[in-house]
Amino acid sequence: MTLTQALMRLTALALLAPPGLVAISALSRIGHRLPDLLTQFTAPALIATVVLCGLFVLLRLWDMAALGAGVAGLLLLAVWPQWAPEKGRAAGPETLTIYSANLWARNQDVAAIARSIERADADVVMLIELGDAPAAQLDTILSAYPHRVSTPRKDRPSGAARSVIASRLPLRRVRDADGQGLAALVAQAETPLGPVSLIAVHMTRPWPFQHPYGQISQAQRLAGLRAGLEGPVIIAGDFNSVSSGRIGRQIKAETGLIPAPARPGTWPSALPAFLGITIDHVWRTPDLALVERRLGQKTGSDHRPVIVRLSRAAS
Repeated sequence: MTLTQALMRLTALALLAPPGLVAISALSRIGHRLPDLLTQFTAPALIATVVLCGLFVLLRLWDMAALGAGVAGLLLLAVWPQWAPEKGRAAGPETLTIYSANLWARNQDVAAIARSIERADADVVMLIELGDAPAAQLDTILSAYPHRVSTPRKDRPSGAARSVIASRLPLRRVRDADGQGLAALVAQAETPLGPVSLIAVHMTRPWPFQHPYGQISQAQRLAGLRAGLEGPVIIAGDFNSVSSGRIGRQIKAETGLIPAPARPGTWPSALPAFLGITIDHVWRTPDLALVERRLGQKTGSDHRPVIVRLSRAAS
């Protein structure tokens, strides 16, 4: 082996080390915040590793390509629960379409927000981080949604905002549920599937940006809200965590809810969606089946909207 070949292999090992660490962190399921932070990046790490494998093949670094394929396999195993959760089987033709979006409190692109919502043609719209600019034109943005509930305006360092649930169908407020720093709005809609409880939620960012136990306590708070609701439940919003991370696993264990598939990614919206990570989710109770999940048109936010079509699940 020449010096050049040795240096190329050392470089290849250095390039494979970060995605390998992400794979180990995700598969270990260690609840500590540091491995969990790495777990958030399993999807982009997989894509990067596949690209590296192609590069190694071109350079005829066969052993490094084989090692990269092994790392890619581990990452695929780690990310698969995000991409392919249980969908259920539809019991009938009736469906309910949900549009969920974090609009970013400082977003002033009202036209983009309105276009995105109109294009989605959903039955129910669930919005978080609705800032002052779109709030001032809410009747225009939500002209097709006469039934609405919202939280009070909340001043925050990152911009004043509120949450809104709007529906074409009859809707009633159940409660505002701020607590443990969790922003949540609970409502119930009369739908073709029967009464469906809705929770629009915004969880805090993970450590090191916020308190290390902030997301855990908020997930516990969310589980308490879900426990007080009967019948079909949909929880949608920005969870600041992938569904296979510790917070996603906690939500699944404590609520029994199922996330929609997380491909393509929702954040950051500036990247192509296949390179992003999905931290914006729609969770549902098992009595609902997933018919479709897709991304909505961009709104000017750093998050992409999520659109899901649901039906009653066959027993």
